[in-house]
Amino acid sequence: MLITRRTFAIGALSLAGANMLWPAQAQDASPIVSIKKDPWCGCCTGWARHLEQAGFTVDVEEIEEMEAVKDKLGVPTELRSCHTATIDRYVIEGHVPAEAIVALLDQSPQISGLAVAGMPIGSPGMGGPAGSDLDPYDVMAFDGSGEFVFMRFVGNQHV
Repeated sequence: MLITRRTFAIGALSLAGANMLWPAQAQDASPIVSIKKDPWCGCCTGWARHLEQAGFTVDVEEIEEMEAVKDKLGVPTELRSCHTATIDRYVIEGHVPAEAIVALLDQSPQISGLAVAGMPIGSPGMGGPAGSDLDPYDVMAFDGSGEFVFMRFVGNQHV
């Protein structure tokens, strides 16, 4: 069958019209952040709230055997924190700011994920005592061959 310009134009217009009929929600659907956390950890809930406030949809599952989750997902031991999440094909470990996750999804690098080791004061979900200094910290990218700095923050502020 020969496709003429007219046939192509009609087909393109049909697809465009069908696309307008899709619900806006289906077009704007963002990936869900699936969080695994220890049942007794409160800062993990604060981090989930930070992501929701940034527009992410989160699903939280409480798991007592968190080390097994981290092992299965390949989180390097030196980058581990209190909770582990997945979004799309990426692993997110610890108190990674939403801004870094957005950058990760926009850039789509060939890495396993991002991590903030430990629990830096001022990172999302880790508010410190009033008047306390905020910790500078690195958001590390990791894969099977190593780690590198993806972004730097002080509190929630990208530096």
